[in-house]
Amino acid sequence: MAKTKQGGGKKDVDSYTIKGTNKIVRAGECVLMRPSDSNNPPYVARVERIESDHRSSVVVRVRWYYRPEDSLGGRRQFHGAKELFLSDHYDVQSAHTIEGKCVVHSFKSYTKLGSVGAGDYFCRFDYKAATGGFTPTASPCTASVRCRTTPTT
Repeated sequence: MAKTKQGGGKKDVDSYTIKGTNKIVRAGECVLMRPSDSNNPPYVARVERIESDHRSSVVVRVRWYYRPEDSLGGRRQFHGAKELFLSDHYDVQSAHTIEGKCVVHSFKSYTKLGSVGAGDYFCRFDYKAATGGFTPTASPCTASVRCRTTPTT
């Protein structure tokens, strides 16, 4: 179910309730997206925008996070088990493919968590999907951390 703002054609939507749950997703939050192959882990994305059309179909514009093994260089020894890379890859998906919410922390805040839950991840690099290039995240709290230590959870 979506709560909409007024407008013509496609409408921006304030929020979307994940099908079969009471969890509400808003733009700026991170979500788990159902993969086409159920043997794969869910994809992680940040919701940039939520829209509804005249038939009340809801779509989300997302910015994908990549797992190290999905990047051009592959998983390296220093990558954390819950590490993700924020990519420059955007996409539009049906909101019905959202299966849950998650939190992608900065590296610094992740290392300060008392306990890491299933929905907790961290990001310390931006990833350019076309070139495979990396840059430290623009967040001031992670830029100074770089690759000194890696959490194992």
